[in-house]
Amino acid sequence: QVQLVESGGGFVQAGGSLRLSCAASRSIFGSIAMGWYRQAPGIARELVAQVTSGGSTNYADSVKDRFTISRDIAKNTPYLQMNSLKPEDTGVYYCNIRGVDGTNYWGQGTQVTVSS
Repeated sequence: QVQLVESGGGFVQAGGSLRLSCAASRSIFGSIAMGWYRQAPGIARELVAQVTSGGSTNYADSVKDRFTISRDIAKNTPYLQMNSLKPEDTGVYYCNIRGVDGTNYWGQGTQVTVSS
């Protein structure tokens, strides 16, 4: 099974920026959508940003105008540019890719910690 590996997380002060990347252990041929989710202890995983194969984007209300999702077309994986970070953005961020056959691929997550 293909594995996704996130990178780019770290420690940053409020107002700072991070850029998350997602690498696949092997190629994923086509996708319906790809995106980023995040999870904090005791809180359900939530969608942060998503982009469909048609280019449409969706963002959680809490990150609109601060985060931007983009696609690496050659690798078929997503990036997430996070600006103006807030402490409430703290959590583990997961890459997700939904294949054209409906299969969901996930990474193990990368920690993002925002301090005030």
